[in-house]
Amino acid sequence: MVIEAIRLNGELTRAEIARLTSLTPQTVSNIATELEQAGILSSHLPRRAGGRGQPATPLTLNPDSAYSIGIHLDHQSLLIVLVDLTGTVRFRKLIHVQKPQPEPTLALINQVLQEMRQQVKIDWRKILGMGVVMPGPFGVEGISSQGPTTLHGWDNVDIEARLSAATGWPVTLENDATVAAIGERFHGVAKQLSSFVYLYIGTGLGAGIFTDGRIYTGHAHNAGEVGHIVVQPGGRECYCGNQGCLERYVSLQAAYEACGLDPMSAMPEDLLNVDEKLFDSWLDTAVEPALQAINIMECVFDAQSVVIGGTMPKPLVEKLIQRLTPLYNSVRSRYAQSARIRLGMSGSDTAALGAAALPIFDEFNPQYEVLLK
Repeated sequence: MVIEAIRLNGELTRAEIARLTSLTPQTVSNIATELEQAGILSSHLPRRAGGRGQPATPLTLNPDSAYSIGIHLDHQSLLIVLVDLTGTVRFRKLIHVQKPQPEPTLALINQVLQEMRQQVKIDWRKILGMGVVMPGPFGVEGISSQGPTTLHGWDNVDIEARLSAATGWPVTLENDATVAAIGERFHGVAKQLSSFVYLYIGTGLGAGIFTDGRIYTGHAHNAGEVGHIVVQPGGRECYCGNQGCLERYVSLQAAYEACGLDPMSAMPEDLLNVDEKLFDSWLDTAVEPALQAINIMECVFDAQSVVIGGTMPKPLVEKLIQRLTPLYNSVRSRYAQSARIRLGMSGSDTAALGAAALPIFDEFNPQYEVLLK
């Protein structure tokens, strides 16, 4: 709880931590001393002048106390980042790949990790682990590793075990929308939100679901696969076997098709260079399904906000959000539109930063329900 309070606020004195967490001043003092001795907290900032007595010394996170690695693999690219405890990127490598296959891709990942070890001078014993993100859904017959929005040939590969055995670090695999939501919670507009839904516009469309300060992943880590909600019965055919699925209208795949780009080779940035009229014609078909998706998410989860982001370039996500007016009435209707939908992190690094936040989230996110038992 103390680490989370400081992470959210940047710096806090012991008295401020006590007020925010409802812990006693003595408890906060004991915890802060222990965390300073462990090197997780730092108190080297200038003292603050206050009321009576000695000026208070603010505490901050020590960025060099822990590190994590994020790996994002999709149809055209492999991105690997190393971040410190505060989310600062210490290493980044983007490699363009086409239809990546398991064995050469795993070998390439291990090669980049070795390169990272040689280039970055840190205490490698402080690595918390690796987060890996790939397009979902996972383990669903007839959908996983099939169709244009998934990775073919990966359905029977135990990525976590393979990478963990090669590196000795714990490895967590999640879908892109889930890790983007965690990244948004750690680094973006959702820092102060305890419940929100992150609509992730990637090659397909997914949702990361945050409820009561915790990520909800579902039984098989497939929660939030909203791309296969049928929004237009009898509409466009989807590889899952249904017609009118949401991601056939709201996704990079749909935008590529509308703008005359080859979905198998196009990159998100290519959409910035297409005829504006073509992109606007895609928006015309995407707005209504997007409004339906937001309405469903609000009514099902009563989240504080729906955050929209993903690998689509930020200016284009902004254009989509500008068109989402007015929103449908829902359980959130009494709130201003600016509070109901927000622009999240977008661009090529979004999922990788979210993946890197996974080990930090697992290690330091307070489990309030455990504390209250």
